[in-house]
Amino acid sequence: METKKIVLIIIFSTSLLFLWDAWVKERERLDKLAAGPAVSTENIQSKQSHDALPVPGDTLTSSQPDTAKVPGTEGAPSEVTPRLLATGEQVKVVTDMVVAEIDTVGGDLRRLELLKHPSRENKEIPYALLQSQGSRISVAQSGLIGDGLPNHKAEYKLDSNTHNYSLAADQDKVVVRLVAPEANGVQVAKIYTFHRGSYVIDVQFEVKNLGEATIRPFAYFQILRDNVPTAGGTMMVPTYLGAAIYTEDGKFQKIQFSDLDKNKADYPQNADNGWIAMLEHYFVSAWLPEQKTPREYFSKRISDNLYTAGVITPVGAIAPGQTASVTMPLYEGPQEQDKLAELAPGLELTVDYGWLTVIAVPLFWLLSFYHEWVGNWGIAIILLTMTVKILFFPLSAAGYRSMARLRLVTPKLQRIQEQYKSDRQQMHQAMMQLYKEEKINPMGGCLPIMVQIPVFIALFWTLLAAVELRYAPFALWITDLSSPDPLYVLPALMGISMFVQSKLNPKPTDPIQAKVMQIMPVMFSVFFFFFPAGLVLYSLVNNVLSIAQQWQITRLYGQPAAETADKKKINEKVKEKRRS
Repeated sequence: METKKIVLIIIFSTSLLFLWDAWVKERERLDKLAAGPAVSTENIQSKQSHDALPVPGDTLTSSQPDTAKVPGTEGAPSEVTPRLLATGEQVKVVTDMVVAEIDTVGGDLRRLELLKHPSRENKEIPYALLQSQGSRISVAQSGLIGDGLPNHKAEYKLDSNTHNYSLAADQDKVVVRLVAPEANGVQVAKIYTFHRGSYVIDVQFEVKNLGEATIRPFAYFQILRDNVPTAGGTMMVPTYLGAAIYTEDGKFQKIQFSDLDKNKADYPQNADNGWIAMLEHYFVSAWLPEQKTPREYFSKRISDNLYTAGVITPVGAIAPGQTASVTMPLYEGPQEQDKLAELAPGLELTVDYGWLTVIAVPLFWLLSFYHEWVGNWGIAIILLTMTVKILFFPLSAAGYRSMARLRLVTPKLQRIQEQYKSDRQQMHQAMMQLYKEEKINPMGGCLPIMVQIPVFIALFWTLLAAVELRYAPFALWITDLSSPDPLYVLPALMGISMFVQSKLNPKPTDPIQAKVMQIMPVMFSVFFFFFPAGLVLYSLVNNVLSIAQQWQITRLYGQPAAETADKKKINEKVKEKRRS
């Protein structure tokens, strides 16, 4: 029983630690939301925050022939104002998947709404993955590095008089062409290509050299965004917000904003593979360079609460009279694992399963399989929980049998504690002797449960990270499995189930431990009030199945031998009467 007490204390202490950590993060999130814009207009006018244009390092420049240095970087504008996003003409693009807005200043992709994913505030409004209004900054920027070449502050002009583009029924793509003013004999066009049925947008630079000397420009592509958490998060289920990178050597790595603040971010910068992205709950913005081509990744803190992550790639040598181009695919969409895996190696890892990814991935595959079968994510969660419960049935049964046997010897344990309450060493020896005589393993009820904990945690994160559950209905009043139950019925049922389950467990002999066991159902019920309905549904179903299994095992193994023998005799007499 001492071992069990220690386990309970650890669980209780860990829960309080998680609660405190989540509370601190929630306070920080609310402070940021309440603060509004990170830098006011007044502050900007008095003291502007600047960021240098990306400049390729020696490794990338040396990969290009006859390139001692990047021509023109010393003469290029070295500072721009990221907070004052100047505006020009707006170009609107509507496809079957997105509504996009391009600004002629920098040719930035300033806003992008996902038509098939509603916002958290209003189900009738599409979710804006990119935006640059109010305190929210999330913008896809790109430009060229070199003498007079257009960066993301250059003024572009439309190649046509069309300001509104729509994907027609007979079209597979929409192309928007912007043209920069000619400088130093170089003509540059920036071309956006939106595809039907895809969240991938091709961003292309077309560079024509009308001068008399060969030029070797570089192109950069970056995501500029703030660190304000997205709406809909809760303190009980904090999710990752920040940059991420993937290379074959370094694999998947997160680039924390806090590490950029301290200038301690460590990640591969030069490679010929991989991608770089900005992540938020359910969604990702990722630049996807072509594999086996040289590139340099970068990420940095621009100013207070403003960060950027991107990639630099060479355009190549362009002789006089020649034209060269470079294209960078940009993915702006949901973290749908099966589709992400097809776009680039490792892109499916942006779905954050934490350290239990190896377990969570097959669980999600099984969850998706059940959804295809029944067509309801709530029912799929129930079926998945039942499947996991069946797989662990032998382990659970072993644990519950040990707990049932402990119920039988609880009176003896209490007598031992009373007898040796002044000598704890003698008490432990007597208790161990009793366990030996009764053939009870004191850890028998804990070990099988502890073995299952990683699987249940993985299932927890699977349900939390799955964008497929966002706005997914279950039944009746539960219309969104990714948000808390609006009527709090599921958390209340969860608390009741925990109370019932606690009554089936052996009664603790320690009064303090008994009080903790009484408080835990109430405490965890409060936690579940903030959890998404899908997670509460999983926990509730798991508890109900556990109660049924534990009740049956307790009925068979948790009664004194004499009482069991009497019941057997009664049953035999009943059978004899029926036969006669």
